Amino acid sequence: MSALPLQRDQVLRRAVELGASDLLITAGHPVLVTIAGVLQHLPGTDPLTPAESRRLAESFLTPALHERFLRDLELDTRFFLPAVAHFRVNLFIQRGHWGAAVRIVPLRIPLPSEIGLPPHVVTHVLGITRGLVLVTGPTGSGKSTTIASLLEQVNQGETRRHIVTVEDPIEFVFEPRNAVFEQREVGTDTKSYARGLRGALRQMPNIIFVGEMRDLTSMAIALTAAETGNLVISTMATQSASQTVTRIIDSFPPHQQSQVRSQLSLTLRAVISQVLLPRAGGQGRVAVREIMFVNPAIQNLVREDKIHQIPNVISTGMREDMISLDDSLADLVDRGTITFETAYPFFEDAEKRALLQKRYYRAAPIPEVGARRV
Repeated sequence: MSALPLQRDQVLRRAVELGASDLLITAGHPVLVTIAGVLQHLPGTDPLTPAESRRLAESFLTPALHERFLRDLELDTRFFLPAVAHFRVNLFIQRGHWGAAVRIVPLRIPLPSEIGLPPHVVTHVLGITRGLVLVTGPTGSGKSTTIASLLEQVNQGETRRHIVTVEDPIEFVFEPRNAVFEQREVGTDTKSYARGLRGALRQMPNIIFVGEMRDLTSMAIALTAAETGNLVISTMATQSASQTVTRIIDSFPPHQQSQVRSQLSLTLRAVISQVLLPRAGGQGRVAVREIMFVNPAIQNLVREDKIHQIPNVISTGMREDMISLDDSLADLVDRGTITFETAYPFFEDAEKRALLQKRYYRAAPIPEVGARRV
């Protein structure tokens, strides 16, 4: 029997108190939490029996959701614990046992300045009124937080905006200030991303946020929405701007790709690609970002299928608020925010990495032979 009573609310509260970003419930292991990117046991818990893991996972379900989970054996839902946090919950079955992966979503939405987005970049992004803006990165890299912070900045701005979101499930819950929010959840408020996105086009939006461009249909509708004068913001699980462009184009059949390249060159406005790395000293994590704003040079590269040259334009685009991931890594290492060892695997340019390495590991002066020791 676990030392910590295995009650859902107590487990969730303890995870939030510890500053965890995620929580994992699976049979055969104690409750696991991710803190500063490291998966570890929740203090006071013993390995869960299959019955315990099922009871904890099942506690997130309403009768209707329970029925849906038994039918589909997969489920994404959300849970709210007042005065504690919101939670995005994925329920699954592994080897016949119930489990749950829980993302902790804080009650307070941070502003861009609090998550390391430079003011000039925020101004540039929020100055975009039409087209497609993407925030990309691997799972757990803070994509939703970055977008939520930008939307919250709009919410606190002087100009009233109508923002429609289509999410699966809803994560950050906005408290309207100077913006009108319509937050629609797939499976509850709309049947699918595609239907929700089509519906959003008729709801007089200033901004449409699509939780994820996950399939060909949602990509096609998002491109069309951006092409017809809407600002569409979404996420993709890609690791760079050039990879994002390639992924979108390759998702379409070969006979459509030339048209999609032309369409994307006209609609894509910005790509922010990010990864979360542990801070030096172990105090939390920091987002390292590649930022691309589409200029005429990048439009031509996309249209002419020379996507491999995009990183060169980003590296020389500092005056247009662009920065490569390598330069972001070097800046954070120089400032002591992250260590060189942490940054090392993420460099794409071996020469830049070698130059940074020389700066980082300065050799200590060697005493002269025969010098008298004091």
